[in-house]
Amino acid sequence: VHQIYKIFPKRKGRKRVNNSHKIYTMLRIPGMPLLPGTLFRDVSKGHYPKPQSLANVQGLSMLSDRQQPAPVESGSVTVDISCPPVGASSIYPPRSGPRMPPWLAYDKKVLCFHAYFKQTLQEVYHAPYLVRKVKIYYYLEDGTLEIYEPRVDNSGIVQGCVVHRQRVQKAPPCDNEFMSLIDLNVDQTVQIFDRQYHITDCDPFTRTFLNKRGITVPDPVKSPCDPTEEQRKRENQPRSGNLIPKNHPFAQFLKYDRQILKFQAYWDDRTEFGDVRKLELCYYLSDDTIEIKEQHIRNSGRDGPTVFLKRGRLAREFEGLQLPGQMTPMTLLNVLGTNMRNVRYCVDPLNTGNKEIHYYREKDLQIGSVINVYGRAVVITELDPFTQNYYRQRYGIQDFTPLPIPARSDDCADHRSERQLPPYNGWGSYEDSVGNCISVEPKPPKSDFKKFIKYDRYVLRFGAKMLSTIKANCERIFVISYYLCDDTLQIQEIAVRNSGFLGGEFMKRTRLELPGQERFSCKQPQYYMPWNFFVGSTMSLKDFIFHIVSADEYTLMYMEHHPEIFPHANVGVIMEKVKSALQNRMAEFVGSCVPDCTDLEKKRDVFVSFESFKGALISIMGNQISDHEIISLCRHFSAEKSQPNACDRSTVRAAAHLELKRTLWNARDDLMEHFHHINPTNQPFLPEVKVRSALRGCRLPFSLELIDNILSILNRNECDDIEVCDLMNFIDVSCGKGCDMLPVNHAFELCPKIPFLNKGRVVNFTCFLRELNLPLNLPAGGEKNNDAIAEGGRIMPPSAMPDTDAHKANEDDAQHMA
Repeated sequence: VHQIYKIFPKRKGRKRVNNSHKIYTMLRIPGMPLLPGTLFRDVSKGHYPKPQSLANVQGLSMLSDRQQPAPVESGSVTVDISCPPVGASSIYPPRSGPRMPPWLAYDKKVLCFHAYFKQTLQEVYHAPYLVRKVKIYYYLEDGTLEIYEPRVDNSGIVQGCVVHRQRVQKAPPCDNEFMSLIDLNVDQTVQIFDRQYHITDCDPFTRTFLNKRGITVPDPVKSPCDPTEEQRKRENQPRSGNLIPKNHPFAQFLKYDRQILKFQAYWDDRTEFGDVRKLELCYYLSDDTIEIKEQHIRNSGRDGPTVFLKRGRLAREFEGLQLPGQMTPMTLLNVLGTNMRNVRYCVDPLNTGNKEIHYYREKDLQIGSVINVYGRAVVITELDPFTQNYYRQRYGIQDFTPLPIPARSDDCADHRSERQLPPYNGWGSYEDSVGNCISVEPKPPKSDFKKFIKYDRYVLRFGAKMLSTIKANCERIFVISYYLCDDTLQIQEIAVRNSGFLGGEFMKRTRLELPGQERFSCKQPQYYMPWNFFVGSTMSLKDFIFHIVSADEYTLMYMEHHPEIFPHANVGVIMEKVKSALQNRMAEFVGSCVPDCTDLEKKRDVFVSFESFKGALISIMGNQISDHEIISLCRHFSAEKSQPNACDRSTVRAAAHLELKRTLWNARDDLMEHFHHINPTNQPFLPEVKVRSALRGCRLPFSLELIDNILSILNRNECDDIEVCDLMNFIDVSCGKGCDMLPVNHAFELCPKIPFLNKGRVVNFTCFLRELNLPLNLPAGGEKNNDAIAEGGRIMPPSAMPDTDAHKANEDDAQHMA
């Protein structure tokens, strides 16, 4: 906003010039009062002309009322007010002859538009707004507008001229321009003085005039209904008959007296210190009242009255207690009369201000229905025979299947929606970001302690090689250790002589995400799990590609004992896959494994080497079977015998006596007293659980492995109970003389956790074929070398089978690589 001020400077010692007073342009900050200190001089302006109020427009001299354009930013477009307005182009050529001014050419020509606007009035009941219909007149001679509202009888509002005839500015940000003919059209909304007018139609002259100027006019738009007028129409409609509803409660009482509908229900109150309450709901047909009683379960700890809800009408939505006299069957407008004898009153047929309360009826009570009992959700589960017959005859319902009642909190389904978390921002781990989003105070992520206790020191180790374009990296050997307690990985490199690599820790213990996932996502990333690792798999670990080539004995045994987690060690699934692949190629498979033995059905045992068995399966199935699945089959049908037990009764007894002598244990009488306490009837045999508890409770100096070996060699009965006398004689140092044992750490020699087994190098081919159960269809031929082993295409007698001890060194080297 520019303010013009005249300043008369007084200069001392100088001659006054003729141009003694100058006009300076002062800049005023919008929104600030006109006070000293808020005005600033525009130093960039050097020309100070007087403002012009007259202009020559299209050859006519007239008073110019154009406002100065507001200052805008540099680079933006500013309208030059010195240029006359340019009208819309017309589809008709200009007429020949002298051009007349608009006030003469468009004299007495007015465009009329029908419009409406909505006005909100809080005083009107049941009406959010009023629809006021107006007419917009546009005078072509000078571009002025006038808005007029036709008068409506009994409208209750002031009507007539809404906007006087004047030129109207456009809405911001185009408030430096006036509204023209282009801004008005059907089905458009215009803003005039902060009020929205929606144009719905125009008169025929306006439509023809705009069409001749090349402006398309849409079809008329229907105006919305006025809710106030609709309400008045409904109120003015005449009503016939008695306006007071008739209700005969006594007739209902005589018809349905002593008829009660009984329902079995429950209230799920499983909050803190809560439980599931079993209820009995009684509905009285005589007066439509409901009574609810609670059924206390025996030994539930609840006593006292069983009334859950006293008899009364139950409202669907409870809004509070009603005041006295607020709920009446009718509303009295006024009472006429001087005494109580001659009294007349007028009844309000509309019941103004009376809110209808909806109560539960018998049609609302069904199996599975949820009843709102003053904020408590009661679920109906079952009906008695009388109630079933009532609903069957009146409503035609045939299905009365009862619903189960949840007994524990685990049985109730959780309907809570999943919490939406913001995407991961890259700081810390995903669990750290989730913890910061859930609570205001940052807390470290919680680990699964139960899983840690269950799988502590459970480590799966796999031998792997790196796949790389560098030849030196392909010869490196790694050991991948997977920790089951927290699903973490650790990679160690085995040092190879003259390889150039020192070996040692290649990657620290951490959790790795599966490749191909979006890093900055709201969903929790998927990590490597134990079933992702098997012999023959290729995986990307921190941009390094590893190929698993082997696994240690503990890993193979663990995977075989948990086939539901590791599908590549599930022999049943693998046999089904092999059976479907060898359905029509059985002869080719047998010929590849045993090329010189044709009559296998008469053989008792036929053995095949691991290499021949693996080559035959891969030649037929190809990539359909993995190396780990072949290893699982060979170990399952292995022809090698397991290693015998590492200890016997005398060895275990010597180890037990050594521990008793080393700790100077002499509490044998206390152990006998403990057995008499837990066995007052002096039973000769006790369960293993009680014997183990007694040994550990009396603090015998035995390790857990030694206790397991002692209990495994004691005498037992047909119920697998342990003899107490045999145990007492076993630990009695003075009874008999056992073999002495060197005082060394004999835990591994006596109780090995994982016995060394050589399984899978030789396959019992006969057992495999018997389990496969497919016809052989072999060509006829003579028998050769009964009970032989096919190894590398060469038939060998059973005496030439590789010995376990002979190959122990090779197996040690393989375990060292793994």
